[in-house]
Amino acid sequence: MAKKLLSFHHFISLLLLLILSFQSSNGLPLKSTRRSPRLLGRFSKPTKPLLKNYKYETRYFDQNLDHFSFADLPKFRQRYLISFEHWVGPEKAGPIFFYCGNEGYIDWFAENTGFVWELAPRFGALVVFPEHRYYGESMPHGSTSEAYRNASTLSYLTAEQALADYAILLTDLKKNLSAEACPVVLFGGSYGGMLAAWMRLKYPHLSVGALASSAPVLQFEDIVPPETFYDIVSNVFRHESRSCFNTIKTSWDALLSEVHKEDGLLQLTKTFHLCQKLNSSVDLSNWWDSAYTSLAMANYPYPTEFLMPLPGDPIKEA
Repeated sequence: MAKKLLSFHHFISLLLLLILSFQSSNGLPLKSTRRSPRLLGRFSKPTKPLLKNYKYETRYFDQNLDHFSFADLPKFRQRYLISFEHWVGPEKAGPIFFYCGNEGYIDWFAENTGFVWELAPRFGALVVFPEHRYYGESMPHGSTSEAYRNASTLSYLTAEQALADYAILLTDLKKNLSAEACPVVLFGGSYGGMLAAWMRLKYPHLSVGALASSAPVLQFEDIVPPETFYDIVSNVFRHESRSCFNTIKTSWDALLSEVHKEDGLLQLTKTFHLCQKLNSSVDLSNWWDSAYTSLAMANYPYPTEFLMPLPGDPIKEA
């Protein structure tokens, strides 16, 4: 078991080195008006029923609404997915792979995080996917409409509260499974990667490491230049095709030039067969931005339905 854990630590270390060695490019084809990367937004919910490709159970945990108050507040049911399929058990100190759920339905993330499922049989791991509060079925106040009703009901939607949810759920799971001695490795991507990194910092006693993939932990005002995200998006297109990169770069000026013509927005609406009329250059920029960033984020070498149905290597296909 010691050799297995050592091998795993070497594997994680190599991945982290590869991630940290990535450098962004110069020359931006994207000219978005946004100041920071977009969250999943409307993509946080599956567009059609998911095909269950992995074996797991769906469970619920009564979670505190506020972990930092002595007020007697109602609890809410937090959904989590758990797979015992490959776990070697507490007797052999089988590791626990804990994915820090981000802004969406947790079954959607579970079905699109194959890396965790591929590692589980290799290391005899228990796999846990907890759902983020205020998303999916993990709704405080009883329903989505009530949870999102006003600033007061939404005030408990914070990263700090979500991290505390995960810490309490994980502690309870380990106790009930007699798995106190089992090492925990945190996983997460994008905002979930930020949570994985922060959980490792906030609750270091609960895990032995965290793999935070594409996690913009420093993406805040006055810390990281706001164009960094789009620099990386641009690099994805340039890596696939320099001519494609240059075409996209020049297309922005051509589109904005068209906007300033009489009925330019109307003509662009017709050209792109849009469902709703463009009302401003900001509408156009956001629509164009969404198309490019979505392709870059989902540029996997195999077909996916993560954000939308896409073929393998979608940028190459486009």
